[in-house]
Amino acid sequence: MSDQGGVDWRERLREQGYRLTPQRELILQAVEELGHATPDEVLAEVRRHSAAVNASTVYRTLEVLEELGLVRHAHLHDRAPTYHSTSDHEHFHLVCRNCHRVISVEPGVLAPVMERLEADHGFVVDVGHLTVFGTCGEHS
Repeated sequence: MSDQGGVDWRERLREQGYRLTPQRELILQAVEELGHATPDEVLAEVRRHSAAVNASTVYRTLEVLEELGLVRHAHLHDRAPTYHSTSDHEHFHLVCRNCHRVISVEPGVLAPVMERLEADHGFVVDVGHLTVFGTCGEHS
């Protein structure tokens, strides 16, 4: 698993007073392997390696990992939030309402809009949580 801003994620856990547990390592590894995953999808992936992890452990651990900046969540569907690793590039999401395809887009595409929102409203966009719904090129 990748280094976050020069500090290993294991060290980040220790610095914030969290113990490095096998469950936490399995959950972060599952998020990284799955790309974008709901807590239930993370749980299913983790259970392939350990039956000792339950849903509440996954939810609590995802919250801790998000507080530490190791994962982020976005709402890509009408269901549970979807988590992805921050070791991936910063991006926002396009979601097709017809086929449910998720496209990750580099935030520079939104630079003019983000600059305008900040200039006009003093508002700074949190791109990692942004999801834009519409229809993909195959369903236009």
